[in-house]
Amino acid sequence: MKFVLLVIFLVVIVVLIVTYNKLVSLRQTVKAAWSGIETELTRRYDLIPNLVETVKGYAKHERETLDAVIAARNSAQGNLNSPEQLAKAEGQLNGAMRGLLALAESYPDLKANSNFLQLQGELSGTESRLATARQEYNNRVRELNTAVSSFPAALVAGPLGFKSEPYFEVENPQARQNVRVQF
Repeated sequence: MKFVLLVIFLVVIVVLIVTYNKLVSLRQTVKAAWSGIETELTRRYDLIPNLVETVKGYAKHERETLDAVIAARNSAQGNLNSPEQLAKAEGQLNGAMRGLLALAESYPDLKANSNFLQLQGELSGTESRLATARQEYNNRVRELNTAVSSFPAALVAGPLGFKSEPYFEVENPQARQNVRVQF
């Protein structure tokens, strides 16, 4: 009888250890995926002031649009640690970027500027990588959230400090689409 209890106890301990290790691994993959988003957003945030400066040279009287882009960029950049707040700020930034790129359409000389074209190309590449990073992050969050709420992990997740993570979903429906960069 003692042997059976010992075996049951050991099996429970092994299941707990395996479950804990799986949850730790999943949490780390979520953090790594978030790091991918941060990398692409930082690259994007670094491109925006250069793009604004280039547009400013051609559209001096469009100060309101340019200021809106910079304000939205600063707001988004300040929220990199929270997916929920960042999603809201990204919605505003995407809207402001659409306005900036629409403004650029009104200036043929600007559209032909090599610096502007290069920045547009870099922004387009960054937007594509960012979309991929968002998808990767949301996939990893789904895996973690499924594990945290599934048996037997659900029994140990809460007491061990594991919780569901939020998805990174941009709040503005138009902002769910990448900023379209046209050449």
